[in-house]
Amino acid sequence: MSEPLPAWATEAPRLVAHDSAWAARAREYAAEVADLFGDRLATGVEHVGSTAVPGLRAKPIIDLQAVAHDPAAAVGEARDAAATAGWMLVPRELDRRPWRWFLVRVDDAARTRLAHLHLTAPGQDRWAEQLAFRDCLRADPGLRAEYAAVKDRAIADHPADREAYGDTKAAFVRRVLARL
Repeated sequence: MSEPLPAWATEAPRLVAHDSAWAARAREYAAEVADLFGDRLATGVEHVGSTAVPGLRAKPIIDLQAVAHDPAAAVGEARDAAATAGWMLVPRELDRRPWRWFLVRVDDAARTRLAHLHLTAPGQDRWAEQLAFRDCLRADPGLRAEYAAVKDRAIADHPADREAYGDTKAAFVRRVLARL
């Protein structure tokens, strides 16, 4: 029998008003990630996702993105130090997103997600897509409002299902990226 999932792995999504402190928190977590992974990273650590878009309601979880020269080796070498700092590796077979190695920064009680790290290999399209989508939302108030409405519908339709919430937003993201 397998062990039950930790509380942070099953927490329901929730949206909150934008918090201006998210940018500073993202810088803190980015510095932590840079210290943990050091020269294994091929890029800086970028703040992406809804918390990186001023004025946009979001899940109160900072999304970070970085490229590692060899993500599997980087995660393997930094795993223990990352776990000590509160960064939990989500097993790839559970994440089911082959383009990334996914780590979750949890609170001291390991109940709540504080941040996500999307660690990718060099050359992944997802790197540029995440940055482009963030930048489009930052630059276009109408697009930002449209995305907020999509997110509100997604949370209303899937209040207890993080994966379904994310899947519901995917068509909008693809549509925006196709325009670029």
